[in-house]
Amino acid sequence: MENVMSKFYGHFAKIALALLAGSLAAYGGSVSGKISGGKGAAVVYIDAIPGRTFPAPDKHISIDQKSLLFQPHATVVLVGSTVDFLNGDNVQHNIFWPSVSGNKKLSHNMGTWPKGEIRSFKFDTPGIVSLLCNVHPEMSGYIVVAPTPYFAEANSSGEYKIDNIPDGSYTVTVWREGMKSQSKPAVAPGNTTIDFTLTK
Repeated sequence: MENVMSKFYGHFAKIALALLAGSLAAYGGSVSGKISGGKGAAVVYIDAIPGRTFPAPDKHISIDQKSLLFQPHATVVLVGSTVDFLNGDNVQHNIFWPSVSGNKKLSHNMGTWPKGEIRSFKFDTPGIVSLLCNVHPEMSGYIVVAPTPYFAEANSSGEYKIDNIPDGSYTVTVWREGMKSQSKPAVAPGNTTIDFTLTK
C-alpha cells in the first residue's frame, strides 16, 4: 500500500511541476525603460521571433480623418492587421503612403472619398507607414506595423513596458517621429531594463 501511495504522490508531483512550468513559460519576462530625445508618440516592439508566426487579429483598427488630422496621429498594429480609414470631415480626403520603411515598391494610394465613407487596407509587411493626404498636404500620420504582438506605446514621459515575452534572445526596436530608429538586444525570461536616447 505504501508503495502505491508513493507512486501516486510522485505522479501528482510531476503533474504539478509541469503545470507550474507551463504557467511560468506562458507569462515570461518583461522589457521596460525610458525613451529620451525627440517629442511625440514613440513605439517600442520586439522584432521577429524565429520559428514563430502570429495570427492577425480579427478586430479591425480604426483611423479617422477628422478636423484635418489623422486621429490618432500614430498607431501601432500587428502585421496582418486590417485598418479601417474613415473620413469624418465635411470635405473629401485622400490617403496614400510613398513607401513602407523606405521601400517605394510598397507605396499605395487608396484614392479620395467623401465624409462618412470607410476604406480598408490589410498591412502584410512590417515597417513604418507614413500616411499623407493629396487633398491636404499639411496632414500626416503614421502606422507602425510591428512583426510581433509584443509592442507598447510610450507614455508622455517616454516610459514603456512590454510584458509576457516568451523565453529567448530578441532585438528591441524603438521608433519615434522625426528621430532615427534604434535597436538593442534583450533576453527573457526576467525583467530587463533598456533605455533609449534617440537622435535625428
